Amino acid sequence: MSGIIEKIRRDLKKNADKKTRESGERFFKEKIKLYGVKTATVSKIGKEYFREIRNKSKKDIFDLCEKLWQSGYMEESFVACNWSYSVCKDYKTEDFKIFEKWVGCYVSNWAACDTFCNHTVGEFVEMYPEYLENLKKWTQSKNRWMRRAAAVSLIVPGKRGKFLKDIFQIADALLLDKDDMVQKGYGWMLKVASQAHQKQVFDYIMKNKKRMPRTALRYAIEKMPRELKAKAMAK
Repeated sequence: MSGIIEKIRRDLKKNADKKTRESGERFFKEKIKLYGVKTATVSKIGKEYFREIRNKSKKDIFDLCEKLWQSGYMEESFVACNWSYSVCKDYKTEDFKIFEKWVGCYVSNWAACDTFCNHTVGEFVEMYPEYLENLKKWTQSKNRWMRRAAAVSLIVPGKRGKFLKDIFQIADALLLDKDDMVQKGYGWMLKVASQAHQKQVFDYIMKNKKRMPRTALRYAIEKMPRELKAKAMAK
């Protein structure tokens, strides 16, 4: 099984180039590890090798994901994210502890956070909504990525109009967060929720705009009509 990881690394190195790596690094304030492989190519490599393991147990697949996460390389984390999401039909409640560990131990930038949480964690909480309470606990973490994860895990469900009450509760908990990555995360969450619940989200923003950081506010109103944006941005 471990041989497949070596094959993936070989293919990533073969497809890496300096220009892509340097371009990718400009998107991050923190230091990141990149081979320098285009996202579409990473996805293609991940799908190609998933065919070799698709009949393995979920535990075996998650063990491989863990090894990929442990490398610290962005491209390997993307393969892990895609693989963990590929077995979503088999998620059980006990998987939450694994997902929580990956966020807490391995996520170290916004791209890995969003790729993993938008899909794997988002799908999990749609299947097991009782775990929304666990996301709310993440808002109190000292780890900035866990706090961002609490919000961005609800991006896909939020687009579908789900969990509005919980979205507002998470936004409440993160409202005064000083970390811009967290502000952008919960602002994004409110933005997607506004597509299904524009009035409720606008009312929430107007109620809180004097305290909400401008970064979060700008993200939250991005999809709203011009006149509502003007009201929200008015001093």
